[in-house]
Parts: sequence; C-alpha cells; structure tokens
Amino acid sequence: MRESQPKTAEDLFNFLDGLGIEYKTKNHAPVFTVAESVALRDEMPGGHTKNLFVKDKKDNYFLLTVEEHATVDLKTVHQVIGAASKVSFGKPEKLMEYLGVIPGAVTAFGAINDTGGNVKVILDEALMTFDIVNCHPLSNDATTSIASKDLLRFMEATGHEPLVLKVTA
Repeated sequence: MRESQPKTAEDLFNFLDGLGIEYKTKNHAPVFTVAESVALRDEMPGGHTKNLFVKDKKDNYFLLTVEEHATVDLKTVHQVIGAASKVSFGKPEKLMEYLGVIPGAVTAFGAINDTGGNVKVILDEALMTFDIVNCHPLSNDATTSIASKDLLRFMEATGHEPLVLKVTA
C-alpha cells in the first residue's frame, strides 16, 4: 500500500514552480466525463485530455493520455505501447495507489504520485501537436494548462520517460 498521502494540487503546483514551468489553472465544478467538460473549451485553448489507466495480463500498468475526442482501440493498442497482452482498465484501488487519483480525475499529472515507477506514461502523438495541453491537477474540479514541451519536462522530473506514440485512430 501507499506509504504517504497522495499529493495535492498545491503540491503539484509547488513542484511545477520548482521546475520553473509556467501553468494556468481554472477552477470549475467537478467534471467526470469529457462531455461535461466541453463547456470549458471556449475559455481554455489547447488540447484537452482524456486519460485511460490500463493494464496487461502481467500487471504492467499504463497511463494513456490522448486528446479528448480521440478514439483508442483497446483491442490493438497493446501492440503500440509494448504491453504483454491486450489491455483492460486498471482497478480504482490501483489507480489511487499508483497515481493518487480517483476515477473521473485521472490525469497525466498523476505521475507525480507514481514514485515507484509502476506506470508507463504514453502521450498520444496527436495531443502533443498542441502548444498547450490541459489536464486536471489531481482533482476534477479544476483544469491546468501547461505547454506540451513542459509536460514532457514534468514527466521526466517525476522519473518517467514519457513515450510519445500514435495510440489513437
């Protein structure tokens, strides 16, 4: 089990500040689906994310961060991401243990909680063409905008080597 409490949005922002990474955060009512969050689009330019926490049969975990309207074929994506088998969704307990978030708040920023390197981070190539990427700051009642190049720096600073792959149709 997790030895410490998951990091908070404040911890995340302090970490980003320490890296000299610029970001902007907008608070809003909690959103649990892409459909609910579409209302924010006019106010927040850039690529908005959808995140899939998946695992293969050997219990290798992956976080797929893609553009919100993109389609991921769960029957074939394992071939692209290097999974040992077809993938299925990870359980909420593992999501909390590894990324420190609940379903509905899954985010690339969850990598800050994965100090054991249990999750392989995959950023979709199409998402990374945006200058700005928008992710939840560890909770689904806010959205944080960060430069896509800085998202890569963030991942590296958390000890993850993000793979930028074409995982969407």
